[in-house]
Amino acid sequence: MKRTPKDQDSSHRKLTRRTLLLGGLQLGFAGALAARMRFLQVDQADQFRLLAEENRINIRLIAPNRGEIFDRNGVIIAQNTPSYRIVMVPEDAGDVERVIANLNRLMPLDEEDLERAHTEMRRSPPFLPITLVDQISWDDISKVAVNAPALPGITPEVGLARVYPLGGDFAHVVGYVGPVSDYDLSKIEDPEPVLRIPRFQIGKVGFEAKQEKVLRGAAGAKRVEVNAMGRVMRELDRREGEAGADMQLTLDAELQSYVQARLGQESAAAVILDVENGDLRAICSSPSFDPNLFVRGISVADYRSLTEDPYRPLADKTVQGTYPPGSTFKMVTALAGLENGVVSPEETAWCPGHLEVSGRRFHCWKRAGHGHVDLLKSLEQSCDVYYYDLAIKVGIDKISEMANKLGLGIRHDLPMSAVAAGLAPNREWKSRVHGQEWLVGDTVNASIGQGYILASPLQLAVMCGRIASGRSVTPRLIKSIDGVEEPSGAGEPLDISEAHLRDVRKAMYAVSNNRRGTGYRSRIIADGVRMAGKSGTSQVRNITAAERAAGVISNRDLPWERRDHALYVCFAPFDKPKYAVAVVVEHGGGGSSVAAPIARDVLLQALYNGTPPLEAYPAGDRRKIEAQQERLERERLKRRQESGNDQA
Repeated sequence: MKRTPKDQDSSHRKLTRRTLLLGGLQLGFAGALAARMRFLQVDQADQFRLLAEENRINIRLIAPNRGEIFDRNGVIIAQNTPSYRIVMVPEDAGDVERVIANLNRLMPLDEEDLERAHTEMRRSPPFLPITLVDQISWDDISKVAVNAPALPGITPEVGLARVYPLGGDFAHVVGYVGPVSDYDLSKIEDPEPVLRIPRFQIGKVGFEAKQEKVLRGAAGAKRVEVNAMGRVMRELDRREGEAGADMQLTLDAELQSYVQARLGQESAAAVILDVENGDLRAICSSPSFDPNLFVRGISVADYRSLTEDPYRPLADKTVQGTYPPGSTFKMVTALAGLENGVVSPEETAWCPGHLEVSGRRFHCWKRAGHGHVDLLKSLEQSCDVYYYDLAIKVGIDKISEMANKLGLGIRHDLPMSAVAAGLAPNREWKSRVHGQEWLVGDTVNASIGQGYILASPLQLAVMCGRIASGRSVTPRLIKSIDGVEEPSGAGEPLDISEAHLRDVRKAMYAVSNNRRGTGYRSRIIADGVRMAGKSGTSQVRNITAAERAAGVISNRDLPWERRDHALYVCFAPFDKPKYAVAVVVEHGGGGSSVAAPIARDVLLQALYNGTPPLEAYPAGDRRKIEAQQERLERERLKRRQESGNDQA
């Protein structure tokens, strides 16, 4: 049938509309495609270029150089030395076991190192480098470099290792570093990425741990280009990290070494404090240990020998150890009585050898008693009954208050591990801690530094320094950080009468310089450096009435762990105090016979800034002292040689 012109016009219009619609759709699609291509190729070009580069470029952290530690004279205590190591990036290595086997054929690997490496691989992302072996020779580094094609993912590196050149002299103060452990990470809320670098080392104990953030510094980063096998082809750029701060301690390395040698193998501690500014000039715990053993990981045998030693070489007795201060506490009781008007220096008490209190007999160390004693004689001869009577009159709360004022029962803020607060108890403390009422017998025991009273050697040195200077001397360990001096610890004048302090100082002078003084045998006779001191002997066991009636067993006849602690505190020169010293010898016996000679010797070494002249000692002691000086010098030289050989 023939179509009419009207039908033809209608069909044509429909075709035109469809053509336009289809063309519009095609044009819109082409426009959208073009816009998308422009967005990807132009607007997103930098992002896709970066993604492409990341397929062949790795970013790796650079461990910062750890700050070094020096003594007050610039002697290095903790330093960084170059160390060659072999690292592997597991995801670049491919077949990890095959690569390790190839490396093992070039240079035999220790089974312990391999086990440690596998442990690190299991707990670390595959893109982080794992240290396979550390502190290797240049020959081994060369072998690895020559055989690089057969060792994908393996890279020789030069790093820094921590070394303690003075060995055990500063072990308890400075501590040591070691690899970051899972336990270390668990204690940190948001660990820095650098801490996740396998075998990255941080401070574990001591000054290294307490000043970790200052010593660590900030990590750097480098971009390296790697090939398809994971082999590093070149380093594209590097941003060095920020090195940790160098720190200078107040300690004197020569004096510290001498004190450590003088303590020998005793289970003991000694502290030397500069009373003018609070600087710790020496702080030694004995026996010590070699911190270098811990840097790479101490062997089981070495660690067992340290932990099973009854003298506890790993414990820092200077700040962690707390002991009944014995008669060294009598100055506290005396000052509490003087300050509260309970007693005058001239007032006397009768000592028949004991004092009856609440139906119990408290004995003086001298069985026959001291007769009439005043303040000076009570300290000079260390009469116990004088202080029993005085303490009952003044009360424990006033004694505790005075102890705090002199630095006892107070935790001193030092960057060392587990600094103890000690204990200067009062009525409230016993009620709160033990739920019991304070008894008069507790006060009597406390008056002579027994019972609940506890103090560390550091606190005893501070107590002595405050009595000597009349100021609230605060111990200071950090002298400067990156050359910037730290605040002095001189402190403000004590809220104690200067007249009362003079009375106590004179009594301490009598202890060391009067013939009947308990410290007379360990006196200093050189003019201008005379010493004032106080001995102490603290019991670690109860003496029964039956034993006292039969005769108290001598310390030398008891097992070591049941013997009394020996203590001595002193300062010099008497006329213008410079140094205060505290010495504690665990289970050493008598303070005047064991601790006093050590305190006298280390005090003289500090005063003369080296070996003192024999003329400073009593004539009868000089031959023995000369032999001792020669022996100690030989031992110090031997220790340093051994330390140097160990590092080599």
